Amino acid sequence: MDQAVAAVLAEYDVRAAHEERLTQMVQPGSPRVDELLLRVGPDTGSLMNLLIRNSQARSILEIGTSYGYSTVWLAEAARATGGRVVTLEMHTGKVEYARERLTRAGLVAHVEFRLGDARESLAALAGPFDFVLLDLWKDLYVPCFDLFYPKLAQGACIVADNMLYPEVARPAAAVYRRHVRRAAGISTVLLQIGSGLEVSRFGTDP
Repeated sequence: MDQAVAAVLAEYDVRAAHEERLTQMVQPGSPRVDELLLRVGPDTGSLMNLLIRNSQARSILEIGTSYGYSTVWLAEAARATGGRVVTLEMHTGKVEYARERLTRAGLVAHVEFRLGDARESLAALAGPFDFVLLDLWKDLYVPCFDLFYPKLAQGACIVADNMLYPEVARPAAAVYRRHVRRAAGISTVLLQIGSGLEVSRFGTDP
């Protein structure tokens, strides 16, 4: 990882540490949640980066840009594979924050931002997708899955965050995991990495 990317990730780390206590105090569903970084963390970021590189994924979809932390990890891998990240977010301020960080990391050329409701954006995207990160409001995981599932490439990888933490998200996470396990052609596993990841694979490599 080059110095510019490492510097931007370190900046995110500082913000996350600063907000850690506030994150614990804010109630789920509070409007203040949108003010917090709520990053996937370096373990999850590193895993996704490795999965993309090893599979040579080129068409990468992120559902839930937030402030762009995970986007940096995805885009750094996309640069290595000659790919591109399409990232979906409904908050203009978050997109602007993410774009500025990705610019400083030297990765913005590998990212396409789509502003608006994720379901509407997904309906408009053609695919196929080689890699998908699902990380937005948990009650939207199943509707979003149903929209991108028909557009998955053979061998595509899907990573869904927050399967174990925060605990308030567990009921919706369980609904998502049951739904994924019923989908044809999907093999899937729950990993105790970061906040808990459901890592799924569609079909087989050609």
